[in-house]
Amino acid sequence: MAKEQELDLVLIADKADPPVVKIVDYKKFLYDQKKKQKEIAQKAQKTVVKEIRFGPNTDDHDYEFKRRNAEKFLDEGAKLKAYVFFKGRSIVFKDKGEILLLRLAQDLEDVGKVESMPKLEGKRMIMMMAPKKGK
Repeated sequence: MAKEQELDLVLIADKADPPVVKIVDYKKFLYDQKKKQKEIAQKAQKTVVKEIRFGPNTDDHDYEFKRRNAEKFLDEGAKLKAYVFFKGRSIVFKDKGEILLLRLAQDLEDVGKVESMPKLEGKRMIMMMAPKKGK
């Protein structure tokens, strides 16, 4: 039948009993498959991670400025990586850094949720936040 119609016999599901075949133009079949794959890839969401850096002795005005930016990032749907960077001997203020990150998490709890609590990695104390899905 395929030869009569000058088309190709394409094996669709070889695991089925009996195997499923279709009479189609093979080149068009491949083209449609690639097109579907491309469409699926475009619809996939790409996660964006925005970073905000604090120092252990960040002033209130600077904190408020960065908090507003963090809120904007979470509203846009991006993940947030907030970290406190300890330079030199400022590593002795670990507790200040943790308090700062927990304060940020508390201030942003209406727009985002904490994915990972603050933890020290080398000279950085890192906390991850994700936007809330309620929007």
